[in-house]
Amino acid sequence: MALDFPLRVRFEYEQDPETRLLYSHGVWGGINSQGEIEMGFYTESDRLPAYSECSINETGELSSEISPTSDTRIVVRRIHSRILMNPQTARALVEWLQDRLSMMEDEELGATSSGCADPSGYTHQ
Repeated sequence: MALDFPLRVRFEYEQDPETRLLYSHGVWGGINSQGEIEMGFYTESDRLPAYSECSINETGELSSEISPTSDTRIVVRRIHSRILMNPQTARALVEWLQDRLSMMEDEELGATSSGCADPSGYTHQ
């Protein structure tokens, strides 16, 4: 008995109401015990000092602000999202990113992209 498959599949997109747009300075991660790729995306910023002080001069004006100093600059990496993916999805993501980077490079060179991809670069991989 032959199976009848549809000629095409439509993917319709819905955005979860809790979706947030996040900026990332980098990613940290590796391969977990299940053989999946685990990534933690983060932003970086200088650690805020524990306190700062100003001296008050004899006329009641504040001096410049003083905070504790050290020889080491402390940068905080705040992980804002974690992603798990299987190797097949990771390969597709790499290909998708390479395509987007090529499109950006072409745009920087003034070239136009060909094909049926959305010029904004929003395509499914």
